[in-house]
Amino acid sequence: MRTGIRWLLRIVFLLVLSAACGTFIPRPLIAPVEASSAAVTHRILLLSGPIHTDIAIPLDAETRAAFSFLDNTGFPLGHPNAEWLIIGWGGRAFYLETPTWAELKPLPVLRALTIDRSVLHVDLAGHITEPQSTVTAFNVSEDQLVQLRDFISESFVRDAGAVVPIPDAGYGEIDRFFEARGYFNALFGCNTWTAAALRSAGTGIWNPLPQALRLSVAVYN
Repeated sequence: MRTGIRWLLRIVFLLVLSAACGTFIPRPLIAPVEASSAAVTHRILLLSGPIHTDIAIPLDAETRAAFSFLDNTGFPLGHPNAEWLIIGWGGRAFYLETPTWAELKPLPVLRALTIDRSVLHVDLAGHITEPQSTVTAFNVSEDQLVQLRDFISESFVRDAGAVVPIPDAGYGEIDRFFEARGYFNALFGCNTWTAAALRSAGTGIWNPLPQALRLSVAVYN
Protein backbone atom coordinates (compact mmCIF):
# COMPACT_ATOMS: atom_id res chain seq x y z
CA MET A 1 0.00 0.00 0.00
CA ARG A 2 2.75 2.42 1.00
CA THR A 3 4.74 1.51 -2.12
CA GLY A 4 1.74 2.35 -4.29
CA ILE A 5 1.27 5.71 -2.59
CA ARG A 6 4.97 6.51 -3.04
CA TRP A 7 4.77 5.78 -6.76
CA LEU A 8 1.59 7.86 -7.08
CA LEU A 9 3.28 10.78 -5.34
CA ARG A 10 6.30 10.43 -7.63
CA ILE A 11 4.09 10.50 -10.71
CA VAL A 12 2.22 13.59 -9.46
CA PHE A 13 5.56 15.27 -8.66
CA LEU A 14 6.91 14.52 -12.16
CA LEU A 15 3.75 15.88 -13.78
CA VAL A 16 3.90 19.08 -11.73
CA LEU A 17 7.63 19.45 -12.46
CA SER A 18 7.07 18.89 -16.19
CA ALA A 19 4.27 21.47 -16.27
CA ALA A 20 6.45 24.00 -14.41
CA CYS A 21 9.42 23.42 -16.73
CA GLY A 22 7.16 23.59 -19.76
CA THR A 23 5.82 26.94 -18.61
CA PHE A 24 9.07 28.65 -17.65
CA ILE A 25 11.61 27.19 -20.09
CA PRO A 26 11.17 29.27 -23.26
CA ARG A 27 10.43 27.87 -26.69
CA PRO A 28 12.69 28.48 -28.53
CA LEU A 29 15.36 28.12 -25.85
CA ILE A 30 16.70 31.55 -26.80
CA ALA A 31 14.17 34.16 -25.70
CA PRO A 32 12.74 36.21 -28.59
CA VAL A 33 14.31 39.55 -29.35
CA GLU A 34 12.03 42.44 -28.48
CA ALA A 35 10.88 44.49 -31.43
CA SER A 36 12.01 48.07 -31.69
CA SER A 37 9.48 50.59 -30.42
CA ALA A 38 9.58 52.13 -33.91
CA ALA A 39 8.70 48.84 -35.60
CA VAL A 40 5.19 48.05 -36.77
CA THR A 41 3.39 45.80 -34.27
CA HIS A 42 0.12 43.90 -34.41
CA ARG A 43 -2.11 42.94 -31.51
CA ILE A 44 -2.84 39.23 -31.07
CA LEU A 45 -5.29 37.73 -28.59
CA LEU A 46 -5.12 34.45 -26.71
CA LEU A 47 -8.67 33.37 -25.86
CA SER A 48 -8.84 30.79 -23.09
CA GLY A 49 -11.51 28.67 -21.45
CA PRO A 50 -11.25 26.05 -18.69
CA ILE A 51 -9.37 23.53 -20.89
CA HIS A 52 -9.04 25.07 -24.36
CA THR A 53 -7.38 28.05 -26.07
CA ASP A 54 -7.94 29.85 -29.38
CA ILE A 55 -5.91 32.45 -31.23
CA ALA A 56 -7.53 35.66 -32.50
CA ILE A 57 -5.78 37.48 -35.36
CA PRO A 58 -6.83 40.96 -36.51
CA LEU A 59 -8.90 40.57 -39.67
CA ASP A 60 -7.15 43.18 -41.80
CA ALA A 61 -6.51 43.10 -45.55
CA GLU A 62 -3.32 41.06 -45.13
CA THR A 63 -5.06 38.40 -43.03
CA ARG A 64 -7.91 38.16 -45.52
CA ALA A 65 -5.37 37.69 -48.33
CA ALA A 66 -3.40 35.07 -46.37
CA PHE A 67 -6.55 33.04 -45.67
CA SER A 68 -8.31 33.67 -48.98
CA PHE A 69 -8.41 29.89 -49.50
CA LEU A 70 -11.32 29.87 -47.01
CA ASP A 71 -13.47 31.84 -49.45
CA ASN A 72 -13.98 28.72 -51.57
CA THR A 73 -15.44 26.80 -48.61
CA GLY A 74 -18.37 29.10 -47.88
CA PHE A 75 -16.70 30.62 -44.84
CA PRO A 76 -17.66 34.36 -44.71
CA LEU A 77 -14.13 35.73 -44.44
CA GLY A 78 -15.26 39.05 -45.89
CA HIS A 79 -18.04 39.63 -43.33
CA PRO A 80 -18.29 43.42 -42.92
CA ASN A 81 -18.71 43.32 -39.13
CA ALA A 82 -15.85 40.92 -38.42
CA GLU A 83 -12.75 42.29 -36.66
CA TRP A 84 -11.02 39.07 -35.63
CA LEU A 85 -10.30 35.70 -37.23
CA ILE A 86 -10.38 33.00 -34.51
CA ILE A 87 -8.57 29.69 -34.96
CA GLY A 88 -8.44 26.67 -32.65
CA TRP A 89 -7.05 23.14 -33.04
CA GLY A 90 -8.30 20.08 -31.21
CA GLY A 91 -9.35 16.45 -31.14
CA ARG A 92 -11.97 15.53 -33.71
CA ALA A 93 -14.40 13.60 -31.50
CA PHE A 94 -14.34 15.99 -28.54
CA TYR A 95 -14.41 19.15 -30.67
CA LEU A 96 -17.24 18.09 -32.95
CA GLU A 97 -19.43 16.33 -30.41
CA THR A 98 -19.10 18.67 -27.42
CA PRO A 99 -20.33 22.15 -28.35
CA THR A 100 -21.31 22.68 -24.68
CA TRP A 101 -20.39 20.96 -21.42
CA ALA A 102 -23.99 19.76 -21.11
CA GLU A 103 -23.38 17.58 -24.19
CA LEU A 104 -20.28 15.86 -22.82
CA LYS A 105 -20.14 12.15 -23.72
CA PRO A 106 -17.85 9.32 -22.57
CA LEU A 107 -16.46 8.32 -25.99
CA PRO A 108 -15.11 11.76 -26.99
CA VAL A 109 -13.49 12.06 -23.55
CA LEU A 110 -11.85 8.65 -24.02
CA ARG A 111 -10.57 9.63 -27.46
CA ALA A 112 -9.20 12.89 -26.05
CA LEU A 113 -7.34 10.99 -23.31
CA THR A 114 -5.82 8.50 -25.78
CA ILE A 115 -5.34 9.58 -29.41
CA ASP A 116 -7.61 11.12 -32.00
CA ARG A 117 -7.49 12.78 -35.39
CA SER A 118 -7.38 16.56 -35.29
CA VAL A 119 -9.53 19.33 -36.70
CA LEU A 120 -9.32 23.11 -36.97
CA HIS A 121 -12.18 25.31 -35.83
CA VAL A 122 -12.45 28.65 -37.64
CA ASP A 123 -14.72 31.47 -36.52
CA LEU A 124 -15.16 35.24 -36.70
CA ALA A 125 -15.69 37.83 -33.98
CA GLY A 126 -16.56 41.50 -33.85
CA HIS A 127 -15.23 43.76 -31.10
CA ILE A 128 -13.57 41.88 -28.21
CA THR A 129 -13.49 43.79 -24.93
CA GLU A 130 -10.19 44.11 -23.09
CA PRO A 131 -9.14 43.46 -20.44
CA GLN A 132 -10.98 40.37 -19.23
CA SER A 133 -9.89 37.16 -17.55
CA THR A 134 -10.31 34.99 -20.64
CA VAL A 135 -8.40 37.32 -22.99
CA THR A 136 -4.61 37.71 -23.01
CA ALA A 137 -3.35 40.35 -25.43
CA PHE A 138 0.18 40.96 -26.68
CA ASN A 139 1.95 42.56 -29.63
CA VAL A 140 3.97 40.84 -32.36
CA SER A 141 6.11 42.24 -35.14
CA GLU A 142 5.20 42.10 -38.81
CA ASP A 143 7.53 39.12 -39.34
CA GLN A 144 6.12 37.28 -36.34
CA LEU A 145 2.56 37.78 -37.59
CA VAL A 146 3.55 36.39 -40.98
CA GLN A 147 5.08 33.34 -39.26
CA LEU A 148 1.89 32.88 -37.23
CA ARG A 149 -0.32 33.03 -40.31
CA ASP A 150 1.96 30.57 -42.11
CA PHE A 151 1.92 28.12 -39.18
CA ILE A 152 -1.89 28.16 -39.06
CA SER A 153 -2.21 27.85 -42.83
CA GLU A 154 0.12 24.84 -42.87
CA SER A 155 -2.01 23.15 -40.17
CA PHE A 156 -4.86 22.62 -42.67
CA VAL A 157 -5.06 19.31 -44.52
CA ARG A 158 -5.21 19.93 -48.26
CA ASP A 159 -6.60 17.81 -51.07
CA ALA A 160 -5.33 18.84 -54.51
CA GLY A 161 -4.28 22.15 -52.97
CA ALA A 162 -7.66 22.91 -51.36
CA VAL A 163 -8.48 22.77 -47.65
CA VAL A 164 -10.99 20.12 -46.58
CA PRO A 165 -14.11 21.35 -44.73
CA ILE A 166 -16.04 18.89 -42.57
CA PRO A 167 -19.63 18.79 -43.88
CA ASP A 168 -22.41 20.03 -41.59
CA ALA A 169 -19.99 20.68 -38.72
CA GLY A 170 -20.15 23.91 -36.74
CA TYR A 171 -21.57 25.45 -33.60
CA GLY A 172 -23.39 28.29 -35.35
CA GLU A 173 -24.14 29.84 -38.74
CA ILE A 174 -20.67 31.28 -39.36
CA ASP A 175 -18.06 28.94 -37.86
CA ARG A 176 -16.63 25.96 -39.73
CA PHE A 177 -14.53 22.88 -38.99
CA PHE A 178 -11.72 21.67 -41.25
CA GLU A 179 -9.52 18.60 -41.42
CA ALA A 180 -6.18 19.33 -39.73
CA ARG A 181 -2.68 17.92 -39.69
CA GLY A 182 -1.44 15.95 -36.70
CA TYR A 183 -2.99 13.82 -34.00
CA PHE A 184 -4.46 14.91 -30.69
CA ASN A 185 -3.76 13.36 -27.30
CA ALA A 186 -3.84 14.43 -23.67
CA LEU A 187 -0.15 15.39 -23.51
CA PHE A 188 0.05 17.18 -26.87
CA GLY A 189 -3.35 18.74 -27.33
CA CYS A 190 -5.01 21.99 -28.25
CA ASN A 191 -2.96 24.16 -25.92
CA THR A 192 0.38 22.76 -27.06
CA TRP A 193 -0.66 23.50 -30.66
CA THR A 194 -1.56 27.06 -29.64
CA ALA A 195 1.81 27.43 -27.90
CA ALA A 196 3.60 26.15 -30.99
CA ALA A 197 1.69 28.64 -33.14
CA LEU A 198 2.70 31.46 -30.79
CA ARG A 199 6.33 30.37 -30.37
CA SER A 200 7.63 33.35 -32.36
CA ALA A 201 6.11 35.60 -29.71
CA GLY A 202 7.64 33.57 -26.87
CA THR A 203 6.09 30.72 -24.90
CA GLY A 204 7.22 27.79 -22.77
CA ILE A 205 8.23 24.50 -24.38
CA TRP A 206 5.15 22.56 -23.12
CA ASN A 207 1.83 24.13 -22.14
CA PRO A 208 -0.89 21.49 -21.71
CA LEU A 209 -3.37 23.79 -19.92
CA PRO A 210 -4.72 27.27 -20.71
CA GLN A 211 -3.55 28.54 -17.32
CA ALA A 212 0.04 27.44 -18.02
CA LEU A 213 -0.04 28.99 -21.47
CA ARG A 214 -1.37 32.32 -20.18
CA LEU A 215 1.35 32.39 -17.52
CA SER A 216 4.03 31.50 -20.06
CA VAL A 217 2.91 34.25 -22.43
CA ALA A 218 2.92 36.73 -19.53
CA VAL A 219 6.45 35.73 -18.51
CA TYR A 220 7.96 36.09 -21.99
CA ASN A 221 5.92 39.06 -23.19
